[in-house]
Amino acid sequence: MDARVNPPDAALRRQAIDLGAWSEERLELVERALERWVTVEPPQGLDHGAPAELVQAMRYAVLGGGKRLRPLLVLAACEALQGHTGAALRAACAVELIHAYSLVHDDMPCMDNDVLRRGKPTVHVAFGEATALLAGDALQALAFELLTPDATDSVPVAIQARLCRLLARAAGSAGMAGGQAIDLASVGCELTGKQLRDMHALKTGALLQGSVLMGAACGSATAAQWRALQDFGSAIGLAFQVVDDILDVTADSATLGKTAGKDAAADKPTYVSVMGLEPSRVFARSLLADAHAALDRAALAFDQALRALADMVVHRSN
Repeated sequence: MDARVNPPDAALRRQAIDLGAWSEERLELVERALERWVTVEPPQGLDHGAPAELVQAMRYAVLGGGKRLRPLLVLAACEALQGHTGAALRAACAVELIHAYSLVHDDMPCMDNDVLRRGKPTVHVAFGEATALLAGDALQALAFELLTPDATDSVPVAIQARLCRLLARAAGSAGMAGGQAIDLASVGCELTGKQLRDMHALKTGALLQGSVLMGAACGSATAAQWRALQDFGSAIGLAFQVVDDILDVTADSATLGKTAGKDAAADKPTYVSVMGLEPSRVFARSLLADAHAALDRAALAFDQALRALADMVVHRSN
């Protein structure tokens, strides 16, 4: 049975949220679910499980690290609409698996060739390139398996299908993968502000926006609320990348948990290289204002968690 978080009552909706306490409870659910679902045990109906080394690499990539921003956005959007929490937990884990797979592949020598992720050696360093490639592939497949549980889990089929479509679109050629392709092709090139924005709206923004919309798909949003949540997700998705570019030049590797200065060393266009450091900070704050304005338009029953997560995206230090 899926663990559930009880939706807040009317009194809580009027109160400012303690993001730390709110996140801690939900992160515990996500961690327990990931621990349970990323396993060598055979899926129901099969008499064999996955190779142990492959699963070990998958678990190494997923468990015990990361901000888990995408799962939190899924759960926050679901709660804002008082949606199906069991479906939202599966969606939260699925989007984190997609994010983890993208990092595994992104760190490989054929892409960014990085050796540090979340403060530890990257998967291809720890397990070899071939196993890292397969681990990423398997994490992507597992994400969609989580979204399509057996009927006994009581996630309506219509929600399953909608979640699969949203995640596939956010992760595919018109989303994250497409943005990564543009990013690789842009090394050593000068991009305009619009070109940079378009690239990161796909590479980083699509999956963050998709996380918000997957949470919303677990509830019943009006057409106006859906559009407002799209705008909210777009704003924080871009803001996340702007802040990432700022931190790449202002923070050290120990703070970031990954190699600082990597983009500049690789001659990649960033918001800091295109706009400058202070204008980038101003731009991040303007995107945060856009995100809050979108939530104002949505007029959701409980949006404090979404607002607090948006603030965290812009004001974070790693």
